[in-house]
Amino acid sequence: MRALIQRVSEANVVVDSQTIGEIDRGLLVLLGITPTDSEAEANFLANKIAKLRIFSDDDDKMNLSVADIGGSILVVSQFTLYADAKKGNRPSYTDAARPEQAIPLYEYFQKQLKMIGFHVQSGEFGADMKVNLVNDGPVTIWLDTRDFNIT
Repeated sequence: MRALIQRVSEANVVVDSQTIGEIDRGLLVLLGITPTDSEAEANFLANKIAKLRIFSDDDDKMNLSVADIGGSILVVSQFTLYADAKKGNRPSYTDAARPEQAIPLYEYFQKQLKMIGFHVQSGEFGADMKVNLVNDGPVTIWLDTRDFNIT
């Protein structure tokens, strides 16, 4: 499971000219899922994101988590995080999970964030979405569960 996390002062996602999810200060999480992912990766990633200290404290040091600042999280599915562009100029997406596996994990991941206590908004899986954001900092963090020992 991969997440591209952006610290935002605001973000929203629009489908068919309708805003379907929006947050003020918090995190925009672009989430990619691969066929080998399970609830274990979703749990790990949700907890890791909840505890990331990437918001500034009173001394202007990144010492606070999204929970510490009372922020929200906007989760948007993004299979293109598993793009493979090694051969040619047209990326392959064979490493991305098929919708029948990805949708339940995408929903489970959001549920885990809500259980931690966050206000969570989301995009629409598989839709043509327009994501608008104001990246605060800018701060952008890449997490891939393959880089961690998840048991």
